[in-house]
Amino acid sequence: MELRNYLHIALLTAISLVLFLVEGLIPLPFIAPGAKLGLANIVTVYALYTLGPRSCLFIILLRTGLASFFGGGPTIFLFSLAGGLLSLAAMTALKHTARFSIMGVSAAGGFCHHLGQLIVAAFAAETLNIFHYLPILGTCGLITGLLIGWLAAKIQRQF
Repeated sequence: MELRNYLHIALLTAISLVLFLVEGLIPLPFIAPGAKLGLANIVTVYALYTLGPRSCLFIILLRTGLASFFGGGPTIFLFSLAGGLLSLAAMTALKHTARFSIMGVSAAGGFCHHLGQLIVAAFAAETLNIFHYLPILGTCGLITGLLIGWLAAKIQRQF
């Protein structure tokens, strides 16, 4: 990778970290615990489409590590990492098909992000009952994923 790519990754990581931290200050009265807008994922979707999955993976790893250092701890790290990695895997697979737009790819990523977090929660709680939250969190992930995909597409067109 060239120095320019590393700088691009560093800048996008910083932007996504700021979005993650700002989002933590926004109180959301959601039904399910842990539901968030996922604003940092605007950067993830943008990076996937402009830099590719490898660079996007670096951004996810850096953001989750730094976010847990600045205000989350190891639990937040595990949940964010599981959600981010499953989301990236799904979005990368769907991006290579002609059937999904950037909004569809992002919506699937939002759903899979919550699914990854629920998998970690099920292991931590040692119960599958945690998956009762999937209809609520999955719907939130699909809706916010559509919005994030729309925003990422608008940003991508500007650059």
